[in-house]
Amino acid sequence: MKRTLLHAAALVLPALTSASEAAADDGPGPFGVTVTATATPETARIGALFTGGDHFCTASVVHSPAHDLIVTAAHCLDGDTDGLVFVPGYRNGRAPYGRWRITRRFLPDAWDEDSDVAFATLAERRGENVEDVVGGNRFTTGTATGATAVTVTGYPDSRGTPVRCVNRPVAHSRTQQRVDCPDFSGGTSGSPWVDGDGEVVGVLGGHEQGGATADISYSVVLGRRAAQLYRDAVESPSA
Repeated sequence: MKRTLLHAAALVLPALTSASEAAADDGPGPFGVTVTATATPETARIGALFTGGDHFCTASVVHSPAHDLIVTAAHCLDGDTDGLVFVPGYRNGRAPYGRWRITRRFLPDAWDEDSDVAFATLAERRGENVEDVVGGNRFTTGTATGATAVTVTGYPDSRGTPVRCVNRPVAHSRTQQRVDCPDFSGGTSGSPWVDGDGEVVGVLGGHEQGGATADISYSVVLGRRAAQLYRDAVESPSA
């Protein structure tokens, strides 16, 4: 379960170097290495979910007609969300793009590990919507597992900066996919899996609510149920 911290030991990551961003055939590499994510327009779309003064899950902005939508894991939003906010691009106590209040949640009915995906809409801030400020990735369903490598970016509970890893997902089952990336501990639930075309093709969660160890992470295979949930979110009059 990666909503909360899994390991008490301090998280030690290699320093980010130019080699960590070296180009690979279908995404930046090297594969299977977790580094500190640099601040870029792409990582600005990814942020931490906060309740009170603590962050506990990850979410990311996805494109929608109203420009106000984030995606995360269902287990991150299944509970009391009073006062819940999304902070894109969060770094070491700073909110460079502001704090955005969640207005509505969209979870599957009686969700389980095979439907552990959720959306939320955000209130405007200073007359703007979140996607207008940081952009958003396309939410894409029906992509074959492992068709390309993905970049996974998330916020461990124990850190004030996000981590990232690139690797190629493999099938865990007909409904679940997995990726081997070290040090994705508690707090990384909801992390987007973004392919080389800027599409969210997975969301960290699913099996064991994202994984029982920090080195293997899971996602639901995004199919018809996820596509319908996205439609529900973008077509809702309140969205």
